Amino acid sequence: MTHLISDIEVLPAQDNENCKVIHISKENQTGQMRKLYIESYGCQMNFSDSEIVASILVKDGFDTTSDISKADVIFLNTCSIREKAEQTIRDRLIHIKGFKKLKPDLLVGVLGCMAERLKSKLLEEEKIVDLVAGPDAYRDLPNLIALVDGGDKAVNTFLSKEETYADVSPVRLNSNGITAFISIMRGCDNMCSFCVVPFTRGRERSRDPYSIVAEARDLFEKGFREVTLLGQNVDSYKWSEIENNKARLEKKGVNNIISFASLLEMVANINADLRVRFSTSHPKDISDDVLHTMAKYENICKYVHLPVQSGNSRILNLMNRGYTREWYLERVARIREILGNACGISSDMIAGFCTETEAEHQDTLSLMELVEYDYSYMFTYSERPGTLAEKKYADDISLEVKKIRLEEIIKMQRELSAKRYKLDLGTTQRVLIEGPSKKNENQLQGRTSANRVAVFPKENKMKGEYVNVLIEACTSGTLIGKIVN
Repeated sequence: MTHLISDIEVLPAQDNENCKVIHISKENQTGQMRKLYIESYGCQMNFSDSEIVASILVKDGFDTTSDISKADVIFLNTCSIREKAEQTIRDRLIHIKGFKKLKPDLLVGVLGCMAERLKSKLLEEEKIVDLVAGPDAYRDLPNLIALVDGGDKAVNTFLSKEETYADVSPVRLNSNGITAFISIMRGCDNMCSFCVVPFTRGRERSRDPYSIVAEARDLFEKGFREVTLLGQNVDSYKWSEIENNKARLEKKGVNNIISFASLLEMVANINADLRVRFSTSHPKDISDDVLHTMAKYENICKYVHLPVQSGNSRILNLMNRGYTREWYLERVARIREILGNACGISSDMIAGFCTETEAEHQDTLSLMELVEYDYSYMFTYSERPGTLAEKKYADDISLEVKKIRLEEIIKMQRELSAKRYKLDLGTTQRVLIEGPSKKNENQLQGRTSANRVAVFPKENKMKGEYVNVLIEACTSGTLIGKIVN
């Protein structure tokens, strides 16, 4: 599971009961007749996909707009990870119905995971929806729009085994001009029993590493100073020269397999001033090679998002996570050993999974104490149609108990976040300035290598610069300091 972009404030202790939304805010007015407006819900991968959608449609003659009232086409790029996420979309469509009454020719489309899960049912259930497109169908959007223009409804939810959009140069939307996302793979082969992602995004396929490096280099040359490599499970990234260039390489006997550790190194070597992050790692797959590569390069940020979901081995087995509590703790120990205690670690937690006992819930709390997460994304269990858990297990924990357990997890995480942030007191941290503080125009903000937000007086500094910040105070979610030489 991937997570929210850096432009959205992420609190160290976060209850993700509500589906998060990112509004596209970039105005691209070149005089085209039709205007596109997109809202992206959920994870970083959806936001990255919206940039791909915008790129495809800008080439097809669209401008983008941040004003929904000016739009000729409205797309909602959706999340299906939780029932509440889908309900958020349905509520939003009710609101959009008002715009369609004022502009009958307005085209409304649903993209992404909810589109893939429900397919043509969306057209029946939500009468104002004209177009439905899954995550692998975005190249077909100009044709689908043409069908709607001709008076038909349009659906394409075909899942591809090859599509990676490697040749599409994303239109950077809602960008601060400093940080950007690069999708390195699509799909997921991990059949976690609670998760719909393998059904909505298809099987894993890795993108050509040379196209990834080229995109990262282009971003750096345009002034971006940080890239986040995205995948549902980046640690399983694997690209083979021989499989993807058979005609050219078979005679030479070349079979160069590029792993995620190798890809990290390739991107890190573009320039020492280009920071590299990645998300998401899977505990069963993250390797020592990746950790040693992170340690080798200063510009690979010392931060790992390592979702555990539960601290109890029986529950992990029911979730089909592929590891035990002991395995997970061993991986954390290796992170601390290779990268040091200052390395930031975050997680995902599910409260009240099927048959979870109070003692097993306590195992989650005790694991959190042992790991000392910087922050976590925390949820109550939400049964999703078509998943293994929905088919095999009873959702037998009451909502009341789920909420109590979630509150205990949140309380624990707040305490841990406060403890972790205090580690930086009195230290000097290298911070990449991302822009002005959201709360004080006389301050700037940026993040440390460990992904902790820092705020400080702006003096004469500009976004995109690296500065050394002496940390003088902190909250459980923000470091407070001053620039030093």
